[in-house]
Amino acid sequence: METVVSGIRSTGNLHLGNYFGALRNFIKMQEENKCFFFIADYHSLTTHPDPKILHGNVKNVLTEYLAAGIDPDISTIYVQSDVPEVCELYLLLNMHAYMGELAKTVSFKEKARKQPENVNAGLLTYPTLMAADILMHNANKVPVGKDQEQHLEMTRKFARRFNNFYNVEYFKEPVAYNFGGELIKIPGLDGSGKMGKSEGNCIYLAEDAKSIEKKVKRALTDEGPKEPNSVKPECIENLFTILKVVSTDEVVKHFDEKWNTCEIRYGDLKKQLAEDIIAVTSPIRERILEIQNDDAYLHKVVTEGTARARESASKTLKEVREIMGFKNF
Repeated sequence: METVVSGIRSTGNLHLGNYFGALRNFIKMQEENKCFFFIADYHSLTTHPDPKILHGNVKNVLTEYLAAGIDPDISTIYVQSDVPEVCELYLLLNMHAYMGELAKTVSFKEKARKQPENVNAGLLTYPTLMAADILMHNANKVPVGKDQEQHLEMTRKFARRFNNFYNVEYFKEPVAYNFGGELIKIPGLDGSGKMGKSEGNCIYLAEDAKSIEKKVKRALTDEGPKEPNSVKPECIENLFTILKVVSTDEVVKHFDEKWNTCEIRYGDLKKQLAEDIIAVTSPIRERILEIQNDDAYLHKVVTEGTARARESASKTLKEVREIMGFKNF
């Protein structure tokens, strides 16, 4: 049985990009692997350091994690800040991470451009903290979206560098858990880029049907194809990308044919897309409403998950310290 680690930043609610990019097929994943799922509240401090909303965001993600299919009886789910071992491993890994490579990451350059007044050290070392989260449990696989591929590669680099420096074969080099297919990047509804909260172009798992219909109806389109079998512009290709993950092959084929024959009606496409998104998210939303106010259940889940996560983390940290030469007097 292999170990799988997955984390989501606690910056609000989960959306379709989270779900299809990294979290789908929970049941199969949990049945076949030893899984650790965590809410990355330390990571959220790099861009959303607001103490008034931090706990609420953690609770939202925890609730939606469970509603999306995580079974706390067979998987470990915990809050990142409840496992202090991750901070020490983060520190130790930073001693073997170099400023030049960290500053070259796409995510750092993008965030630094978007928040020039808050280019903090946590933002620079984000990949090291992500590596600590993964290597803490010596994971074999990590379910990530296409946009996180570079961070996963850096985790592999840090693991390899540690092993080489100390002449050991301790850390595994984790690979992407892509469920047998290519990594997915879910686009936003604004015609470009990825789906994300900060971009304001996403559909949340907890949204009601009317809100989803309204958002999809406003999605960016163009004037339509002028010639048969023409290349779809980015804004239309994005809608088809979402359609492919929420709809049947027959539905996708139907609208592809309508595009290729210049008969496509965007109103029909958006109506179908909204219906299929609602079909995917409605069961999750119903479960969210069932458990979001059950504080006793959420406390039980986190308490038990933290205990299991710390057991795994403390073992790793003890062994890492020994490899690095730390000894007790």
